[in-house]
Amino acid sequence: MPHLERLAAHHAPALLRFERENRAYFARFVADRGDAYFAGFAARHAALLDEQERGVCHFHLLVDDDGSVLGRFNLFDVADGGAELGYRVAEHATGRGVARRGVQAVCDLARTEYGLRRLVASAALANPASLTVLRRAGFVPDGEVEVGGKPAVRHVLDLTAQTSTGGSAW
Repeated sequence: MPHLERLAAHHAPALLRFERENRAYFARFVADRGDAYFAGFAARHAALLDEQERGVCHFHLLVDDDGSVLGRFNLFDVADGGAELGYRVAEHATGRGVARRGVQAVCDLARTEYGLRRLVASAALANPASLTVLRRAGFVPDGEVEVGGKPAVRHVLDLTAQTSTGGSAW
């Protein structure tokens, strides 16, 4: 059964495989990471772990029983009781509630483990499934923005008004 894990050094090979295998799929909705991302992946992974250690970000992977990564669910730019939520799910895992449960689980962690009060997340207009995930998790539209040069909608979630979203059950 898939489970959420906090990003760790040992995740690097599986995470790189996830990003490579889904690169074209992700590029349909957000700007491509570019070849430099993949060439410098080891240094980037180490930098993410450093940011997490300093508490400015909280990175999570949804890991399947075989150790493969099904999704990333990240809280970044943590400051003043708030953070931005970003997530991506493997193409083969879409349509099964993976994004919904992952977002719910990370929202619960944001509130209960990290003491956050507010989250912001944006989803591309070209990705109606992601827009639905955010709205079902309680996020409220808060204006149009651009994400990687593509039109998107910014959403806000007040974590102080929530109890549990039930995100821990897989």
